[in-house]
Amino acid sequence: MIFVEVILPVLLIFLSGYILQRIFKMDLKPISSLAIYILSTALVFRTFYKTQLDLQLFYIVVISLLLLAALVVITQLTARMFKYDKQQESALMLATAFMNSGNYGTPIILFAFGEAGFTYAVQIMVLHSIMMGVFGVYFASRGGNGMVTAIKAIFKQPSNYAVVLAILLQQLQIVIPQSYYQAIDLVAQAAIPVVMLILGMQLANVSAKALEWQGLSAASVIRLVASPLLAYLICLLFPIDPLLQKVLVVLAAMPSAATTAIYAIQFNMRPQFVSSSVLVTTVISIGTLTFLLNILH
Repeated sequence: MIFVEVILPVLLIFLSGYILQRIFKMDLKPISSLAIYILSTALVFRTFYKTQLDLQLFYIVVISLLLLAALVVITQLTARMFKYDKQQESALMLATAFMNSGNYGTPIILFAFGEAGFTYAVQIMVLHSIMMGVFGVYFASRGGNGMVTAIKAIFKQPSNYAVVLAILLQQLQIVIPQSYYQAIDLVAQAAIPVVMLILGMQLANVSAKALEWQGLSAASVIRLVASPLLAYLICLLFPIDPLLQKVLVVLAAMPSAATTAIYAIQFNMRPQFVSSSVLVTTVISIGTLTFLLNILH
């Protein structure tokens, strides 16, 4: 059964973080800083140092950017319809434009499609983390402090520099000494489980009494229904591996990204709403992902 074999193991890790936070009530900001600035940066570097630049990777980049652009347009139209101000629009954008391809998507893909699908998923996850490091930080910081601060925040994200350095070393065929690579690899391996636990901890801080149902309903429809449909249509435009198409569509159907909730905390961009969107879309996705994976299998 798809739910028991694929979805449930991932949810149990989230539950561990949830229970931990309920008991100890820890401060999430330093933990999120650790995840963003060290663990995720190591994972990004490792992935791009090892990933060969080929046509499939190019298609992944183009499809992901087209999907992001389509989601941004849909979210902007929705915000105008609801007459949201800039800060409300930015918070909604964080909830809809970025999917949880890392701490939810990659383990789901591993259980659903095996190692071959997981290899694609890690490449996509790293690309999405870069996109969030640029566009996510921009939307998280623009609402209260303006575009200049948003752009400065983008340049402060070490993962963006890690990509450039990793590709440069790979293309110049510069080999990192084994002991140093093992140190990077060790830190990178901690990234996904730690961020999964952080998501569970964030969900424990969400108050059900303060949920904004209008915005959350819109975010859920865009994130869980419109996004995978758009991804499927965009994939039809490119001659990609059928397995890669399935992985892209499933990752597009993931709930709101936990990383954007971390950014919302970092930049005080309505973190309650963004964290609520992660909670609500994650709960709903248990049903929508089970349905989608049954179709794709």
